[in-house]
Amino acid sequence: MCMFETVKEFEKRIAEYYNAPFAVATDSCTHSIELCLRYLKPTHIKIPTRTYISIPFTLMKLNISWEFVDASWKEEYVLGGTRIIDGAVSFKRDSYMPNTYKCLSFQHKKMLSLGRGGAILCPNESDYAVLKAMAHDGRTDDKPWGKQDIQYIGYHYYMTPETADLGIQKLQYAVPKPTQGSDDYPYLPNMDVFKNNKD
Repeated sequence: MCMFETVKEFEKRIAEYYNAPFAVATDSCTHSIELCLRYLKPTHIKIPTRTYISIPFTLMKLNISWEFVDASWKEEYVLGGTRIIDGAVSFKRDSYMPNTYKCLSFQHKKMLSLGRGGAILCPNESDYAVLKAMAHDGRTDDKPWGKQDIQYIGYHYYMTPETADLGIQKLQYAVPKPTQGSDDYPYLPNMDVFKNNKD
């Protein structure tokens, strides 16, 4: 199997597991969320006070207006004001919600542990094509990039074939762990780095 086909096969199997129309493999959940933010261009976002620290950092990096809200969650939550779901700790069959962009993590502590990696579950083929190109330096896999008329800014957030191959092997044996949620994260507004957030 060639390198592009290995990643496509992993994407196909992840989409089937979650019962999503399409999946775009990436190098991390944080980058999956960043790609969705860049693609959907929301103007203001609400995030839980207890989540992984990279979420507010990404919003700050992209200069998106945001605020913390007190909200409890289990397995996943929606970035308020968007259709983007932080599903970093979600590993549940048939759990895709239609017309959303659910971002997954395959970091070494996650249920599908690949060391590093992520994915975006998305609703249609056109979203898949754009997000896939954005993750892969703006290129498509049908010909060498130097012979392409690149249409989208690329971010070099693609999943490697080696990671995808490991995912294909491990997916069939992966077992969901006890549900995680907001109680497993610290209260971020107490951290100095967020105390000057004006939104």
